Amino acid sequence: MRPLLEARLVNDVFGDPGLFVDFLDERRALLFDLGDIARLMPRELMRLSHVFVTHAHMDHFSGFDKLLRVLLGRKPRIVLVGGPGFLAQVEHKLLAYTWNVVHRYTTELVIEAVELGLDGQMRRAGFSSRHGFARADEAPAGRPGDIVHDEPTFQVRACFVDHGIPCLAYLLEEKARLGINKERLAESGLTTGAWLRELKHAVLTGAAGDAPILVQWRDRSGDHAATRTVGELSRLILDVEPGQRIGYVTDLRYTSENVQALSQLMQGVDQLFIESVFLDVDRAHGLRKNHLTAAQAGLIARCVGARAVTPFHFSPRYQGRANELAAEVRDSWAP
Repeated sequence: MRPLLEARLVNDVFGDPGLFVDFLDERRALLFDLGDIARLMPRELMRLSHVFVTHAHMDHFSGFDKLLRVLLGRKPRIVLVGGPGFLAQVEHKLLAYTWNVVHRYTTELVIEAVELGLDGQMRRAGFSSRHGFARADEAPAGRPGDIVHDEPTFQVRACFVDHGIPCLAYLLEEKARLGINKERLAESGLTTGAWLRELKHAVLTGAAGDAPILVQWRDRSGDHAATRTVGELSRLILDVEPGQRIGYVTDLRYTSENVQALSQLMQGVDQLFIESVFLDVDRAHGLRKNHLTAAQAGLIARCVGARAVTPFHFSPRYQGRANELAAEVRDSWAP
């Protein structure tokens, strides 16, 4: 069955961390980390609905200006999610510029910033181009467990890890993968139409089995319409598979607390993108820098039961030796 999501690193393994996740059936994408994004085309940046930032070191957040420049006057809304102090960091970025013209732009841009606190609170603020990007705070609210964003087809979960500062690790989950069984659809006498999208949405949002769906179709005899239930139609034509789970982990030290936090968040993850900054012979340097070695990344991948691993965020000191880092990850991860 065709997956909903396709994930790829923004840069090569020595470049700034970043993960671009494309929705294959929609003109939409997500971005994890916002460092150097020069390799992303404007049309790709315009597809972004949400950006999830691990922490505000420059190599994870310096692409804010480029993103803002592309979206300004062209896109109505973008959501940015980050950790402690994130609302102030977004505000200060915007305060660095003079905004005496943007209120005239036909398309208003609203930046919604979300700050995840160590206390479990979720704080939000809006910044509108109509008002010179002045900050407008909302009341804080608790978040449901580790869920930081939730939609009918997917959710994003997160935990804090220690990088000398709090840093976020993210897990992107498809809730389920729904496919149309074309043979059973043909046997039923129905044909494709907008009602299929309505049916999928009803199933993914947990609609009652007896909820009605208006089925409209056309064949050689003309136009037809009939009311069926969600339960009847889903049993008749839908194939359901578990959704894809994608983990993004970067900038953390190797500690039992960090390993435990990641194990709880992303056990059995399908695809793990994990930093592998140093070779294990340089583990003492990695500890001073609060980063993982490739061997430690592999051990984490094994601990969480990752089915596939993509290492990245290699130190420039290993230019020309990327294969050594990748091999070290594989050797530690392989059972």
